[in-house]
Amino acid sequence: MLRQYRMFAAYNRWANAQVYAAAAELSDAEFRSDRGAFFGSLHRTLNHLLVADRIWMKRFTGTGDAPKTLDAVLYEELDALAAARRAEDERIVAWTGTLDAITLAANFTYSPVTQPIEITQPLSLALAHLFNHQTHHRGQCHMTLTALGKPSLGLDLLYFLRGEGREWM
Repeated sequence: MLRQYRMFAAYNRWANAQVYAAAAELSDAEFRSDRGAFFGSLHRTLNHLLVADRIWMKRFTGTGDAPKTLDAVLYEELDALAAARRAEDERIVAWTGTLDAITLAANFTYSPVTQPIEITQPLSLALAHLFNHQTHHRGQCHMTLTALGKPSLGLDLLYFLRGEGREWM
């Protein structure tokens, strides 16, 4: 299980780099254009992904910034957002490298941003959500790029494993 989560962290970093490379090819108007994704634009969706990861990593580690709302815009400009994304991805990779089976199986308690309740579940399930959430919204990023008439991105896990992620096979 640990190896799988570490692979997901590496895949997450790789897939985010693909999306940000595609975003760098857009005009500012395209980047900010509402194309019907849950958060509207690529700009807002990428900000949401960073927001959510920071919230989860603060819960997991007790350190870092945790925005108070899921729709916060942390960075207006793509360059600053991309730099923050790279740093957060490295943080996720490094943190998953510190996990052991006991920690992963242990219960973890947190309060959602949207509800003032406590939820307790195994850490492994919360970590699975982190990676699934990234995949979900990257799919919306892909849809947004397609709606803008841009070339399709190959973001499947298998593309990663057949290329940069061969060490995980």
